[in-house]
Amino acid sequence: MSSKKVKSANDASSSRDGLGGGESVIADHGRRRSTCGYCKSPARSSISHGISAETLTVSDYQALIDRGWRRSGCYLYKPEMDKTCCPSYTIRLKASDFVPSKDQQRVSRRLERFLDGKLDVQSREQTEHTGGASSSLGAAKSEEKHYVEPVMDDLSKMIDQAVQICIQNGEFPSNLQIPKASVKKVIFDKRKKLAKGPEQLLYTSSIAFSIAAAIKRTQTSEKMEINGNKLSPETISEMLLRAISKQGETPGISTKVSKGHINFLSASKDSFSVAPNETLHAKKDSENHKARKLKLEMRLKRSSFDREEHELYKRYQLKVHNDNPSHVVETSFRRFLVESPLIYVPPSGDDEKVPPCGFGSFHQQYRVDGRLVAVGVVDILPKCLSSVYLFWDPDYAFLSLGKYSAIQEINWVRENQAHSPSLEYYYLGYYIHSCSKMRYKAAYRPSELLCPLRFQWVPFEVARPLLDKKPYVILSDIKESPNNCSSLPHASEPRTNEHEEMEQGKTNDHFMGGSDDDEDEEMDESESEDTYIESDIDNIVLGLYGSQYRYKDLRNMLNPVGRKQLEPMLQSYRKVVGDELSERMVYELR
Repeated sequence: MSSKKVKSANDASSSRDGLGGGESVIADHGRRRSTCGYCKSPARSSISHGISAETLTVSDYQALIDRGWRRSGCYLYKPEMDKTCCPSYTIRLKASDFVPSKDQQRVSRRLERFLDGKLDVQSREQTEHTGGASSSLGAAKSEEKHYVEPVMDDLSKMIDQAVQICIQNGEFPSNLQIPKASVKKVIFDKRKKLAKGPEQLLYTSSIAFSIAAAIKRTQTSEKMEINGNKLSPETISEMLLRAISKQGETPGISTKVSKGHINFLSASKDSFSVAPNETLHAKKDSENHKARKLKLEMRLKRSSFDREEHELYKRYQLKVHNDNPSHVVETSFRRFLVESPLIYVPPSGDDEKVPPCGFGSFHQQYRVDGRLVAVGVVDILPKCLSSVYLFWDPDYAFLSLGKYSAIQEINWVRENQAHSPSLEYYYLGYYIHSCSKMRYKAAYRPSELLCPLRFQWVPFEVARPLLDKKPYVILSDIKESPNNCSSLPHASEPRTNEHEEMEQGKTNDHFMGGSDDDEDEEMDESESEDTYIESDIDNIVLGLYGSQYRYKDLRNMLNPVGRKQLEPMLQSYRKVVGDELSERMVYELR
């Protein structure tokens, strides 16, 4: 068969769903063995089949993910479920059936309170339950909890200068060894209780207690006493107050002492806050803890390199995941999250199958008053929105942007189903039951898992009891009685720590290997335990030197050695992508 006839057949099959032309061109990498990014086994226990795509139609990729494939940039991989250490099941939910849990509802309400200026971040940080969270997320929360506002840093320096004034005046010993002053923010609920009158207590410092203890340890001279009394925290705070007053007034702040504490209050009924990278300045009335309304914008754009996104990605990976700086360079960002083989399908006015944004790979930006706070990388396909990755600003960790973005992506599917009736599902990537950090995905209910053998969808609640017993299960073997669905136990509210991995950007899954410098090991076909079954590989489309052929037209051109090498590879390829795709996608011979 001539290359022209093959190409015509391909065009017909790829455009038969009305989604435009183009064809899928792939290179087969065969079976791969690598270290596992989930169980962290030192052995190369993660086994998958890999292909790289030069181009890929959205319909073909939809068919591939419905057979258990996922992509990382232009590389696609499918775990060998019965052999790999951590079987990874594709998980999805029907957007119209989604029922948000109480925790997911709280996330939405919390963000609304933040936008309205009603969310006391400091109070929430001090009371937030962190048990069971992963180490990297715990580090992010710890960093957020100890975040020092610019105004707090200014007040600390003011106190340190006052201490030096007291030392120079001979009020404190010259050899006094004390730590730098620490200023803490007073949580909103305690402000009115601790402050008298119309003023609000905003910040406080207990440095006088540290100074009193340091003076006591020195056990020196009479300068330690005033009017025959040893210096107490109360006396020391009064000394510091006088020294602070000599430095001039601070706009919007009055300084007072109480029981040894140095307190900083709003100068009037008008409270204030200091925005990042700004100097002290008064703000609008916030007696009821109300600030100006913030604007949240969500912008969906086609996948392309954006320097602002890359800078956010670097901050996220370094602060949340503690990545090696060499792994977050522009080239790796482009390869992982920007490059995509998907052929874009634009919308057309008279085509009800395509949503207004079209089909392809996109970046969903989340901005608060213009500031980029999160980016969701997604693929929009004929049947679903598939989540690829999420990264966010560590300064906004308290907003649980991973959960919030998932809810928004589910809502996006609901809204756009009117434009594209086949667009029904939200795919969360891989679910690994043996990995506790992946359990959060099942919290988006009601979800389904893909059977690794027959590629049928099985309700998660049906599959869970078997997955509790062993990691690899042929889910479609589960025999349901007519009343089985109605007798399923009601899904309980998931524990908070089951969701925490969402906050680290793992809204889908990461590549089956470990880091970028952990090279996969390609396995020889002789290593495979598969016994190749005679199958019809005649119609597999092969690309060779710019032309296309069916294998049956090339077979007689190959010598016996060439056929012996190529045919097992084609049989394996046909097995992992399926009969229909193997006869539609172009298998490049290199």
